[in-house]
Amino acid sequence: MQLSEEQVDNIIDLALAEDISHGDVTTEALIPPELQGRASILLKAKGILAGGEVAKRVFLKVDPSLRVEVLIKDGVKVQPGDTVTIISGSAASILKAERVALNFLQRLSGIASQTAKYIAKTRGLVVNITDTRKTTPGLRLLEKYAVRMGGGQNHRFHLGDGILVKDNHLAALRALGMSLKDIVAKAKQNASGGLKVEVEVNTTQEALDAVEGGADIIMLDNMSPDEMRRIVSLIPGQVKIEASGGITLANVRMVAEAGVNVISIGALTHSSEALDMSLELEPQALKNF
Repeated sequence: MQLSEEQVDNIIDLALAEDISHGDVTTEALIPPELQGRASILLKAKGILAGGEVAKRVFLKVDPSLRVEVLIKDGVKVQPGDTVTIISGSAASILKAERVALNFLQRLSGIASQTAKYIAKTRGLVVNITDTRKTTPGLRLLEKYAVRMGGGQNHRFHLGDGILVKDNHLAALRALGMSLKDIVAKAKQNASGGLKVEVEVNTTQEALDAVEGGADIIMLDNMSPDEMRRIVSLIPGQVKIEASGGITLANVRMVAEAGVNVISIGALTHSSEALDMSLELEPQALKNF
């Protein structure tokens, strides 16, 4: 997945407006505008880096005259003490951009690192680890990019990306007297542009009914690995099977061993811990001009 510069810039603009649209009164009160310096972004934890180029664009948005060198590519394993980026130029500009740049780097690297942990737990098994739409509002593009940097795959980007019949769709249509098979058949009939039809199910019978209705993908919601294994044994091979709900690092391998094709995990984006890092000015490099 390639990041659109225009979309990334829009996200950065919003983040900068949130932080410095009223100025940086501390820096403006204390730091001489002519003071030049150099700073490094340093890792304090191990993980997978994501967002290096995004952070670079933050610094250059604040001050195009800054010199920003990204030393580690996205998707690379990092260790405490590694230097991610070196920034040179106006000390005031570096300080103004610091927090927003770090926020992106820490958030995206945390997601990539968490994704990599899930991938490691399922190593050797034929299964895809994917994200969900449980993303931070406005940051979906970047957060799904971070999942890919951690080795995962992306589920739907938006509601136009595929037909996914969930519990509330089923509840609404069952209230009108439609069976699950009828609902799936209707979705297949109205699907445009070759969109796949996926159906969320909670029981073995619902899974079988969805297949009979013509579903392309069955989502097994909050089922035990034993329940999943039974359904996998009953479903034709051409129908893909996705597991979702309640997936953790502790049980993801058992879920994968049940034979599902895809495991979707909301926690990749909604609960990942930020990867610890900091920006440090180098006192010896500070100069007045």
